[in-house]
Amino acid sequence: MTSSDRKLLYELIIQPGTGKALEMRRGQVLRISQTSGRQCADFNCFNLHDYKEFFHTGRTRHLHGLHPTKGDFLWSAPPRERPMMAIIEDTVGTNDVLYPRCSAFLFEYQYGLPVHTNCHDIQAEAQREYGLTPDDVHDSFNFFMHTGVGQDGHPFIAKNTAGPGDHVELLAMIDVLAVPNVCGADVMMTSDFELKPLKLSLYEGTEADWARVTEPPKMRSQRNPLDFKVKNIKADRELCKDAAYEPDFTNVPIQIADLEIELSAEEMSLLSELARTGKYGNTDADVLRYVFFTWWIGEFMRGPKHVPKE
Repeated sequence: MTSSDRKLLYELIIQPGTGKALEMRRGQVLRISQTSGRQCADFNCFNLHDYKEFFHTGRTRHLHGLHPTKGDFLWSAPPRERPMMAIIEDTVGTNDVLYPRCSAFLFEYQYGLPVHTNCHDIQAEAQREYGLTPDDVHDSFNFFMHTGVGQDGHPFIAKNTAGPGDHVELLAMIDVLAVPNVCGADVMMTSDFELKPLKLSLYEGTEADWARVTEPPKMRSQRNPLDFKVKNIKADRELCKDAAYEPDFTNVPIQIADLEIELSAEEMSLLSELARTGKYGNTDADVLRYVFFTWWIGEFMRGPKHVPKE
């Protein structure tokens, strides 16, 4: 899909140290483009009609890995957990949802720079146009940020590989407030130690754009405020106990039942062999439970699987 196939609604160059909050309606497309290249773009996103629903790096990271790209979604936080935007184009493929946004604290603590551009403060100022506060800024989707995890388990930032004209395109799955900003980190590898402008282009989406999106899952556990026991957003900052509160936890009390499993002699031999390793539990029941559920996950579980390979 080329930009000439769509109706252009808005265009802006955002300069270093700045960001822009953009109202987007379902079906509109935001393109974030490199001007000179090698620039990270941080990104926040809110439900335009209910700011308490916002983009969640954790669920997105869980479902799409550390580097979401074309074909993946930007998911909202629990309990909403639905796609807010879809990535329908990505010419670089080095996005990141592992690192948190940079902040004033980070630059003062790590670099001794109490005054420095940073993504948290940039986002807070851009969001202020819509009445949001610095408390409302959430961890960013880091477009064009090239990251990984070393063998020691520690994350690292690698050289930014985005070139002039490289871009990502986001299709709004619901009405959103999209907030991209030029990442404020110039003393890190994030944007190759230099801050450069980014170009924002907002388009009216087309049927061809929707054709590039897979049907997202719809589960009854994806809840909204109509399902909440407390439906009003708390307006004051102080936390006060509700004297009328009575616990009503989901699925409590937990029901536990013993299940008798009959195993053949061969199966018992295999179970005993696994038990002797000491890796899967202290009893035959522990080992059998481990074996069954790891097998079930491999055979039937949908989505990403987090089972170590033996």
